[in-house]
Amino acid sequence: MIEPLNPGSHAVEVELEIDQVTLVNPAEATATVRCTVGPVRRGARFGHIRNSAEAIDLELTQILAYHRSVEELDPVHTALVTLRGTGVQLLASATLCSHWQAIRGTNPLP
Repeated sequence: MIEPLNPGSHAVEVELEIDQVTLVNPAEATATVRCTVGPVRRGARFGHIRNSAEAIDLELTQILAYHRSVEELDPVHTALVTLRGTGVQLLASATLCSHWQAIRGTNPLP
């Protein structure tokens, strides 16, 4: 079971698992991801890597599903996303020997 990031908060918690990541520059990455908790909306902020003490501050700025820009990604679906902010260099692609890395955060308030 996933522990809440901020117990008592009204923010909607979300999680993406990373399959492949490409660093575009020191503050931006594109990644093929699967939504595991969501839906995840454009503008979501990610502050935690599951099972890591490292801090990140990433904003999801674009979601491409089937080569179309969309506003949100539902659970179990995959997409190519763009993440910008601090900590993109900590993101890692999955390998045969490693689990998919998961990032956790919250959707923007409506």
